[in-house]
Amino acid sequence: MVEIETLARQFIEAIPHARALGLDLVSIDAGRAVISMPYDEKLIGDPKTGVIHGGAVSAMLDTCCGAAVMSHPSRPGQTATIDLRIDYMRAATPGQTLVATAECYHVARSVAFVRATAVDDRTDVPVASVAASFTAERS
Repeated sequence: MVEIETLARQFIEAIPHARALGLDLVSIDAGRAVISMPYDEKLIGDPKTGVIHGGAVSAMLDTCCGAAVMSHPSRPGQTATIDLRIDYMRAATPGQTLVATAECYHVARSVAFVRATAVDDRTDVPVASVAASFTAERS
């Protein structure tokens, strides 16, 4: 799985907004990826509360889902987001790192299906959850 981890890191590092968000690949294995995003004041969406902007959370989840697709055992090569539906359940706690976990649970001929969640230190209720589909082009 070292090759997949290397490819996933290169994928994340090649995306300028992923670098700007400070995304870090925590783990990746067989259709599952975990990415973290440290709290950063430049990502605040509401200066009164210090809560991270939903767009940053969305970008982290989208990137994590793409990495999960790339690591699926069926070995899809290139991938792109087709559809990403996000449910925001609560505001992220200011000052805390967010962690996204994505699972690519099915790959059809040309479409991959993914579920993901984002949490902070309070893991009992996610900040957001995602249901997504991605292209799954064979290498």
